[in-house]
Amino acid sequence: MSQKISPRGTYLKVADAVRSQIEADAEMTELPSAAELMREYGISRGVALRAFGALKKAGVAEAVPGGRWRVVRTSGHGDRRPLSDRIAEVFRTDGLTVGQPFPSASALSDRFGASRPTVTKVLNKLEAAGLLSEAQQGKPRTVRALPPERKERSEP
Repeated sequence: MSQKISPRGTYLKVADAVRSQIEADAEMTELPSAAELMREYGISRGVALRAFGALKKAGVAEAVPGGRWRVVRTSGHGDRRPLSDRIAEVFRTDGLTVGQPFPSASALSDRFGASRPTVTKVLNKLEAAGLLSEAQQGKPRTVRALPPERKERSEP
């Protein structure tokens, strides 16, 4: 970008350019880094971060640990609910009853595409809520109680 261009709104122009790149490349999964945007468009770090913010607000990108950003494709990963909600739904989707073994952290990690330590934290919360038995090495957790049925909110 030229130095003569007003800085006001520059981040929106950069965000539009990045959005065009995303639309043009269906295989793109990760956005350029802030440093790459700074180099390519001759902008400051603050402008690059505001461009990422505009992309996030538009639902095109999301932040990932490490200061990176990834592309959000609406047709891709359909379920964007928190991991804790998706794992809690396993009781119903797998038809589990009291006393049955609950899937392992490794199996749930593969199933939901999350790290095993993250899945373990969710399982510990379910254990604390009294839904799962205590974790023991070499023994699967079992269902101690079923979560209450969720009622859909009805419009008044």
